[in-house]
Amino acid sequence: MSGTPQNPIEIAAPADAPPVRIGAGNPLGIIAGPCVIDREETVMEIAEAIVPICQRLELPLIFKASFDKANRTRIDSYRGVGLTQGMEILGRIRDKFGVPVTTDIHLPEQAEIAARTCDLLQIPAFLARQTDLLVAAANTGKPINVKKGQFMAPWDMAHVVGKLVDSGCNQTMLTERGTFFGYGRLVNDMRSIVQMKAIGAPVVFDATHSVQQPSAAGGVTSGEREMVPHLARAAVACGCDAVFLETHPRPDESPSDGANMVPLHEAEALLKSLKRIAECVRT
Repeated sequence: MSGTPQNPIEIAAPADAPPVRIGAGNPLGIIAGPCVIDREETVMEIAEAIVPICQRLELPLIFKASFDKANRTRIDSYRGVGLTQGMEILGRIRDKFGVPVTTDIHLPEQAEIAARTCDLLQIPAFLARQTDLLVAAANTGKPINVKKGQFMAPWDMAHVVGKLVDSGCNQTMLTERGTFFGYGRLVNDMRSIVQMKAIGAPVVFDATHSVQQPSAAGGVTSGEREMVPHLARAAVACGCDAVFLETHPRPDESPSDGANMVPLHEAEALLKSLKRIAECVRT
């Protein structure tokens, strides 16, 4: 690796809003939003709730939504509105609420297009080792959040960071989101947070995908959303720099990952508890 990632990293915000800084010496960051964009009205409803919550709590927010869920279990599962419409919707969220936005990219050719709208690009866990995708993301000049593959050791993420640094991006975050434990189950080893922080990049904990039960519901991913608060609190106590969580006003109606998502009306209480823990462990 020819260099080291920056810590903290700085994510540009729209208009006159200050940038969001994630990492050493900064408040706990939040990456939140729906799993997938299905209806613009629903995405707006979520933003209208979560943005003021984070403002009241003084927790820096990056709003997240996926335009395409390219790794669905079945071919007939809903994937999203597509790249063009998805970027239009995220752009309107960015402009209306004055917050940075992020989304997943799955193909190298999507990187430059998504970067025109998004302030942070996210690499899905299954694609964490895809060199061409990482290089394309780095070439946009935008900060990048890479989710650790469920099949990867935390220390092996140093090679992912190395690919990005060598491609010109040292504004990198790494996300812990669980490790395969047999079939249809994930477990969390909180040592991963400490071990990935040793690489030098800020570390995010994905509280909702960590409770997934992959393909456990007849070809549909199930989950244990009741476990999200417990894991999130543990991760903050272990020193993560940000928490990623997906939320929805009616999770059981979501076309993707509804079983894992935090009901929107429960988000504020959870974020309050995470802030209190962060303040304790950072003093």
